[in-house]
Amino acid sequence: LQVKSENRKTIWNTEEVPEGSEFDDTWDLREQPEYQILFKQCVRTEDVFFGMSRKDPSTACCEDVVIKIKLPETKYSDITLDIQDKVLDLRTPKKKLLLHLPYHVDSKNGKARFLSEEETLEVTLRVSRKFDF
Repeated sequence: LQVKSENRKTIWNTEEVPEGSEFDDTWDLREQPEYQILFKQCVRTEDVFFGMSRKDPSTACCEDVVIKIKLPETKYSDITLDIQDKVLDLRTPKKKLLLHLPYHVDSKNGKARFLSEEETLEVTLRVSRKFDF
């Protein structure tokens, strides 16, 4: 089987490179912060009592992904956050988190808020699916 290459100098196809690998920098020795991934679902009366929307409690029926990241001794102004369709990249002077998300998200319309009393960054991202409810 011979694969036709568009460019003879290319050593791999773009399909072979894992998504988010451009963020991977193993040489960076900053500590990874603690984090939690939670799923959020909008449930109405017709969903709970009548089962009209075919929603179930699984993550496949959730609309949002919420990532809570503990950042002790961090100021809001020190946080750099980059969201791609399947990757969250967070950097502070002391911490670094490269997180491959469980679902594709709408990277343009997320929300982030820093809860200074809890020293936690809370990022809410809308799950983007081809076949949604």
